[in-house]
Amino acid sequence: MTLPETTDTTANPDSESTESDRSMTEFYQLQRNLFVMMLGLTIIIFVSVWLSYSFNTALNYLLGACAGLLYFRRLARDIEGLGVRRMSLGRGRLVIFVGVIIIATQLERVAILPVFLGFMTYKAAIIVYVVQTTLFPQRE
Repeated sequence: MTLPETTDTTANPDSESTESDRSMTEFYQLQRNLFVMMLGLTIIIFVSVWLSYSFNTALNYLLGACAGLLYFRRLARDIEGLGVRRMSLGRGRLVIFVGVIIIATQLERVAILPVFLGFMTYKAAIIVYVVQTTLFPQRE
């Protein structure tokens, strides 16, 4: 008489590793998609502002957008290490935003509003990505 085999998922550490690898792959893919979306929006908005206003205003926007890209990269790095190294997110990202706003207030040639709106491009990219994936889901 043979005993029936039981499937114990806790005894198989490879299933946890595979699930973790798949999750990290999805995270990296999402990060890359958002980064490409931010770069695309930055280029489109930069050219639009240049044509509509002036080159100086467009450069102010670009300064803010570059700060937003740095902020996003730092945020992604903090999220990536969230489960591995620590249990909370770092606060160093705020320095990027505060620094670019201080630069905008101290220099005459730099306007605060285009810099701030440029910084917020990363949020616009997230909104566009969410709307795009909601309205046009990809089939696997």
